[in-house]
Parts: sequence; structure tokens; C-alpha cells
Amino acid sequence: MLDLKFIREQPDRVREALRSRNASFDLDALLKQDADCRKANLELEEIRHKKKISSEEVGRRKRQNEPVDALLKELEQVSGREDGLSARVAELEAAIRSHLLLIPNVPHESVPAGKPPEANRVVRSWGEPKRFSFKPRTHLELAQLLGLIDFERASKIAGSHFVLFTGMGARLERALIQFMLDLHTREHGYTEVSPPLLVNRATMTGTGQLPKFEEDMYRLKEEDLFLIPTAEVPVTNIHAGEILESKNLPVCYAAYTPCFRREAGSYGKETKGLTRVHQFDKVELVKFVAPETSYDELEKLVANAETVLQLLELPYRVVALCAGDLGFSSAKTYDLEAFSHGTNGWLEVSSCSNFEDFQARRASIRTRDPATKKVRCVHTLNGSGVALARTMIALLETHQEADGSVVIPKALRPYLGGLERIGAL
Repeated sequence: MLDLKFIREQPDRVREALRSRNASFDLDALLKQDADCRKANLELEEIRHKKKISSEEVGRRKRQNEPVDALLKELEQVSGREDGLSARVAELEAAIRSHLLLIPNVPHESVPAGKPPEANRVVRSWGEPKRFSFKPRTHLELAQLLGLIDFERASKIAGSHFVLFTGMGARLERALIQFMLDLHTREHGYTEVSPPLLVNRATMTGTGQLPKFEEDMYRLKEEDLFLIPTAEVPVTNIHAGEILESKNLPVCYAAYTPCFRREAGSYGKETKGLTRVHQFDKVELVKFVAPETSYDELEKLVANAETVLQLLELPYRVVALCAGDLGFSSAKTYDLEAFSHGTNGWLEVSSCSNFEDFQARRASIRTRDPATKKVRCVHTLNGSGVALARTMIALLETHQEADGSVVIPKALRPYLGGLERIGAL
């Protein structure tokens, strides 16, 4: 959520941010509500001051046995006006907050302008897509050949866009999760947490999923709880309503969770298999940092996610998203894309974002400025470290052999009992 003072003082910058994101919002209506609310608040303060003086005068007259009926009648009228104004202010404040929750974040000055995908910028790449001496199989073909995934039975159980990992597929998924958690906690300094998979409305609002994207979420209507779309949601809200000690920043968490996304994309070749699914596993990285260091911390976060792909020996590229491709809450985002031989293209396997104080203001996550001692919002960051489904695609397709077997990257072998390759059944 943007600071209302910032919107009031720099409306043109907010309008430009909305244009760059192709977002529609009536900023003039919000500014009018803000002006009306401030005017009503000023009048309310004046009435309360007058009421205080009148009440003191009533007390003085009573002590001196002077008549007070007229003054009491006037006080009654003032109280009625006070009640009406109080209700009006509360109504305006609620409307303003509702509107503020619908405004996306302002892109950082370094974010490329334009619309995706043309305006997205490749920052760097690592490795080269492997060249095979044979026609490479898709991950769907490899999964069937090696008995890793049963899509038909998954559909029978839950419907389309769900996955049933079997045998070595289930072991490989579990190994990848453990490998990433160990890497981030032992080498990168994150504290592991295991959060709830169901969260309340306030939690979803705190990170920006609500109210704008409610229709895309899985919801339990009676309890008004939501299945998490990413661990970012519960983990960021661990410190909702808290003031963090500045000496303890940055606070860094890593969490493995299943993730649930209602919208799995249109049907077609590019959405088959693991490319777009309603439920997938992910190791998420979340940081709470001082505002002055947040962009340095973003680069570190991206590097942590890159290390996963490097150790898995997967060629990838880092893409800076343009303003038109940013997520609702993000001020700046890098996507990590691994190469898929099955589609002869790049697949997003991680998205790393700096939200600045956008989420922290919504969730009231604060710290004290060490210099001034004043309370201020922290900056929050998160990134996939990394998402399993598409990483599995890249791993299977990149490390396949002519006979259909898949070589296990060296860093992953200890998590599979030293296994060097997965062979055909």
C-alpha cells in the first residue's frame, strides 16, 4: 500500500506509475476523498475544542450556582454535530483505505519502461543450453518412460492441472526440496520456518493478494480462509503488527510449502505437463530489511536463487521485468528462467522482488531508524529459491541421455543415496 502522504504530494508520479503498469485507477476521486476527510477532521477538532471549553464553563457555572440550561442545550447540539462528523470521518477513512488497497506499487527508477515481453531486459546468463547428438525427449516423455509422474491418475483424483509424482519422481521432488532448504539455511543464512497452508483474509491482504486477486485464490467460504498461493504470504505476515529491532535486520526466512494457484493458464501444448499446474512445491525466501539496504539485499537474494540452478547444472538467464510486467506489489523484480528443450524456450523458475515498504505498510511491519529513533516501515523482499515444477522440467530435459535415462547432478546425489542416474523402468 502506498503512503497517502506520498500520493498527496506526488500525484503525477503515481499517475505515471499507473500508466507504466497499464493500470486503471481514479486517483482524482481518491484525492478528493482525502481532502474531504482532512476538512472533516479539522472541523471535528474545532468542535471538540469548543465542546471542551463549553464543558469547563458548565462546571464553572454550576460551582457558582449560575444557570446552565442554555449552555447544556448548546452542548447537546455540539455533541450531535460531533457524532455526525465522527461517523463521516470513519466512513471516509474506510473508503480511502479500500481504494489505497487497489493501487499497485510504484516501479523503482531502474525498472525498464514498456510492455512485456519486448521491454523485459536480460541482465545476464549462465551456461549454454545443451546440444544433443540425438532428438531430446520432452519432460512428459521422460516422465512416462521413467515412471516419474502419473498425470492420468492425478486427473482422476483432482482434475486437470494436478500432478501425481510416483516412485523416483516423488523421491526426486523430495530430494530437491531438502537440497534447497539445506543450501539456504546452511550456506545463505536463512532461518527455516514451516508456516500454515491456510491463512486468513488479513494475511492475504497484507501481502497484496487481496482484495484485487480474490477470484484467483482457493477459498474456504465458511471459515473465510485461503489456501496459500506462495509461502511469501504466511511468512511475510509472521511479523505483522510488530516493530523489529533494527540491530536484528535483515531477518531472513526460508520455507518449503505446497502452493495453490487457481488460474493455471489456457489449455494448449505450452500448459501440458508440469508447465502450469494448480498445485506445486516451492522453497521460498523472505527478507525483512532496512530501507537503505533493500536493493543490495535484492541482489543477494537473486544470487542465492542462482546458486541453486548453478549447482543443479541448469543453464539460466536473469531477466529484469519491465514496468508493464511487474506484479501488483513489486517495485522491482528479477525472473530467473531455465531452458526447456521440450519447448525450445525459457521457463520462469524463480521470481525475486523488492516490495519496498508496500507490504510492510499494509501489514504494519516496522522498525526504528537507528539515527532518529523514529518508527518506520521495513522493506520486504521475497523470491523463489526455487519453484519445483518447472525446475523439474529443466532438470529432466537438460540431463537426459540418449537411452532416456537422466543423470543426477552431483550436488543432488547425496540426497538420493548417491544415485548417479535414473534409468528407464
